[in-house]
Amino acid sequence: MRADQIIIEPILSEKTNIAREGNEKKYTFKVRMDSNKFQISNAVKELFGVEVVACNVMIMKGKPKFSRGKGGSILGNTGNWKKAVVTLAKGETIQAIEGV
Repeated sequence: MRADQIIIEPILSEKTNIAREGNEKKYTFKVRMDSNKFQISNAVKELFGVEVVACNVMIMKGKPKFSRGKGGSILGNTGNWKKAVVTLAKGETIQAIEGV
């Protein structure tokens, strides 16, 4: 699997911005469900040219969805997805996400 296929998109929220601006540089990504820690850390290293210290991976459960239409109400769920929190070495940053 190629590196650009493993990492789907960065997650940018208030919580991830606080983790990114702290002492430890932690970046959060949405990744493919069939990828593992080693593939994710190698993909970040290859795509952004940074040194990865740690990679934590978790599966996020889908949220319930409710929709109303002509045929009545439809109850369903969004899909499960995988999130990876990547810790970089001291002094390293990802320029594409920082916007510098």
